[in-house]
Amino acid sequence: MNRRRRKKLARRLVGAAVFEDVRAVGALVRAGADPDGADADGTTPLYAAAVGGAAEAVARLLEAGASPNRESRGETDGTPLCAAAAWGHVDVVRLLLAHGADPLLREDDGEGLSPLEWAERGGHAETAAVIRAAGA
Repeated sequence: MNRRRRKKLARRLVGAAVFEDVRAVGALVRAGADPDGADADGTTPLYAAAVGGAAEAVARLLEAGASPNRESRGETDGTPLCAAAAWGHVDVVRLLLAHGADPLLREDDGEGLSPLEWAERGGHAETAAVIRAAGA
């Protein structure tokens, strides 16, 4: 697959993840979109879905092989678990942890906040409890 097609598929996959278009996510992955690939801004599909609380899209991307620990490098940097924790998306947090997300992994190449710190800052007690139970 050529570079132009990869970029187009990556952009479309991030868009589908943002809008929780699970059918489009599946179709794009089947068409060759990399579930771990980033769009031109550096945003990964899994991060985009996690920040929006799009649990079904998160599940589909994880099933397709997206890494739960890959940090997005776009305008909105961060890990999928930190994104979900920051917004209190406890269902997404559980999915990510079940698929191997590291509850101790800090954003910004280890220099930023942890998922637990994001959950606590946001006042998301249930989310923080789930992250603590996972070993944070």
